[in-house]
Formats: sequence, C-alpha cells, structure tokens
Amino acid sequence: MPAIDPTPTASARIAQAIRNDIEAGRLRDGQRLPSTRDLAKDWRASQRTITEAMELLSKEGYITSLNRSGRVVTTPTAITLALSSPVRPIRPRVVFVGGYPGSGKSEFARTLARATNWPILDKDTIARPLIEPALEDLGETVNDRESNTYLTKIRPREYEALEGVVHDNIEVGNSAIATAPYLREFTDRAWLDRVIARADTYDADCTFVWVRCSLDTMLMYLRRRGAGRDNAKLANWDEYSAGLDTEFRPLAPHVVVDNDPDSPPLRTQAQQLIESFRRDADQ
Repeated sequence: MPAIDPTPTASARIAQAIRNDIEAGRLRDGQRLPSTRDLAKDWRASQRTITEAMELLSKEGYITSLNRSGRVVTTPTAITLALSSPVRPIRPRVVFVGGYPGSGKSEFARTLARATNWPILDKDTIARPLIEPALEDLGETVNDRESNTYLTKIRPREYEALEGVVHDNIEVGNSAIATAPYLREFTDRAWLDRVIARADTYDADCTFVWVRCSLDTMLMYLRRRGAGRDNAKLANWDEYSAGLDTEFRPLAPHVVVDNDPDSPPLRTQAQQLIESFRRDADQ
C-alpha cells in the first residue's frame, strides 16, 4: 500500500482532518481524544507528528489539555454561534455536494448541515444497506464499485434513490444537502437541467458544490477511513490517482471548496456559502 506523505506537512494534514471531524460533528464538544500513542497508530504517523498536530489544534481553539483527562475537544465559539442560528430561506435550496472519494465532501456537507440545520442526504447512508446485498445476489463482492454490473445495474438505482429523497424534501418546502461523488451527473447537461427544472417546479433553488483536495490529502483520508470499497484504489494508488482529473468541475455554475491544509477551514467556507444564499434572497 502507498505510504503517507512523510514531509513536514503531515502534521498539518492530520490537524486539518481532525479539525474537519470537529466541524462536521463527528467529534463533539467535551469528547476525549485518544492518547498520542493511539493517535499515532491510527494515523500511521510518529508520536512527534501527532504532538505537532495537537499543538496546531490547541492554538486554533479546537482542543485543550486537562489534568488526568488528556486532550478533549473544545468546539470554538464561532461554531457554537453558527449552530444557534438556523437558515430557512423563503425559497428552499438543494445543495448538491460532489467530489472524488476522500476529497472531504462528506465533511463539508456535514459542516454545512450543522450550520444550517438542513437535513443531510448521503448516497451511501441511504443506499448501502440495499446495494451491498444486491451486489452479492448478482455475483459481485459487496465492495465492488468498478465492475460493469455495478456501473450499469446498481449505480443508477443509488442516484435515483438519492434524487427521490431530495424531491420529497423540496416538495414540502425543506432545504436539503445531498452528497455523493456526482462524477457522471455533474458533467451530464441533461441531468443538471432536469434537477434544476424539478427544483424550480417547487420554487426551489439548486447550488452545485465541488470539493477538491490534493492527491496527498485524498490518500490520507482514504487510508484512515479504511472502507472496503477503497481497497482497490489503495492497492493500485498510482494507477488510480493517475486517472483522476484534478481540474474536474461541474458543467453548471458552481462553488469550489478547497480541502487542503493551507485552505480556509471548511466551517469558514460553509459560512461564505450561506452568506451567498442570503445575498441571493435579498436580490
């Protein structure tokens, strides 16, 4: 399996990933973090790298050290304030969040959901309990995401199910955040036109978001989450990553979210997106 980037940016990447987990709600205020040794094992990094990452997070106000309790999450005040002011536009809005596996799209979608109180609709969460048994019934493995069987018989049903849940929300006037890779959909003009037209039928707006990051950041995310569906990618990382279009962008007007250590926090970019919704509502 490929090695994680050993450069000095490793601590910044780990700090960024933990920061994203805090902003996305996976790590909650007051929650105790594992020991330095356990974090080093989890991230396949040295204890020194983990210590440097913790120092970065401490300076930013995301964690603190307590006697006998180790390190605990301390959600920054700005996040707490954002969570106390839900966003409910006059016209409901669907935010379609796409990106390559490991790009951080789920983290951004969760961060946006926490800031708006809008439901988050994740393709994998919705479809996986049905998709994996279906793959086995068709003679494939539960982790298959590459075969013709998956691409032609399973994948269309996954996106159909996700689109149906989106439709149910806007039909009753709810905004929603839908997240999936959307690699085919964001370059399919007919699909884009259809979802925009369907939303407009219910006086709703659409926003398309593409989450991008460097290949090194993507590799770190995929290795740490340890999902079986990523095994083939990791086992053939050089070949897989060479086939990724790092300049990929949706064909419709869209927002790009950067998810690298030198990028603004996802919370900041989510708030900027929310402010754009408010400006649109005022026009």
